[in-house]
Amino acid sequence: MAKSFDYASIGFYTFDCLGWPFTAVPPGGGCYFIDELIMAVSGAAGTAAIAAAKMGLKTLAIGGVGEDLMGNWVLQRLSDFKIDTAMMQHKADWKTSSSIVTTRADGSRPALHMKGATGTFTINPAAYDHISNAKVVHLGGVGLMDAMDGAPNAALMKYVKAKGCTTTVDVFAGSIDDLPDVDAVLPYTDYFMPSIEEARALSGLHDLTDCTKFFLDRGVQCCLFTLGEDGAYYSHADGTCFRVPAFNISVKCTCGCGDAFNAGYAVALCKDLDPETAVRFAQATSALNATGLGSQAGVESFEHTWNFMKSTPTKA
Repeated sequence: MAKSFDYASIGFYTFDCLGWPFTAVPPGGGCYFIDELIMAVSGAAGTAAIAAAKMGLKTLAIGGVGEDLMGNWVLQRLSDFKIDTAMMQHKADWKTSSSIVTTRADGSRPALHMKGATGTFTINPAAYDHISNAKVVHLGGVGLMDAMDGAPNAALMKYVKAKGCTTTVDVFAGSIDDLPDVDAVLPYTDYFMPSIEEARALSGLHDLTDCTKFFLDRGVQCCLFTLGEDGAYYSHADGTCFRVPAFNISVKCTCGCGDAFNAGYAVALCKDLDPETAVRFAQATSALNATGLGSQAGVESFEHTWNFMKSTPTKA
């Protein structure tokens, strides 16, 4: 039976205000001038939803925002890309998850974040069928989703997996203390897609092979670790294992690069690309994201990303 959506992106939706280039905090009540100031929908689910929609996927957004200026803008921005927002919860007593992002000239981006509705929204089991009507279901922001982390996310992912969805998971993890929330969904995860820093923090291990085994032993079918300027690493339970180098680009802002990678991989899954091409396409999506200020700024379309992948040299 055909699915109504290509992609369902669940979890962390945030409003970002980004300034570039950040050099220092002015002393006292002083003011420093910057060159650019923009707004963006970001977060492990929000960035992925918009980047996927830009590249042609019919996308369903699932998360929560407040009835505030930021939340209203997030919903409008998602709608601008024809993303279905019917499952975005919008409540007056919630605050929208929001960040002030100060991007340095080297692309690094120290930020101030208000957790907001990401930690509050829940998904009623009655809605599981609608979510399972997507080819790829992405859970983005495990570790930040206080009301959903643990048993609720596990029940959701078990359901959609049983309905034939391909499942992808990204996390917000800083230590092994976050492992129980992640562990809950790993048996229902086809592609586990943290940064290598998060994988190491969760496992307490350093070596890529050891990290991979740690998560495969917990039920994951495939580990896909983003390695920053070193590219990406793929290791499947069937024994397929390889690395893809990063593209040689001039970095503007690294905000949302891992989340854009997740969207690129979802596009590749929907187009049935082979694993190595799929990872290269995801890496191209991430690289394009880094060329603009704010999440998905450099991502335009499938064709644009494909041509970038084919024409841009890598670092190795």
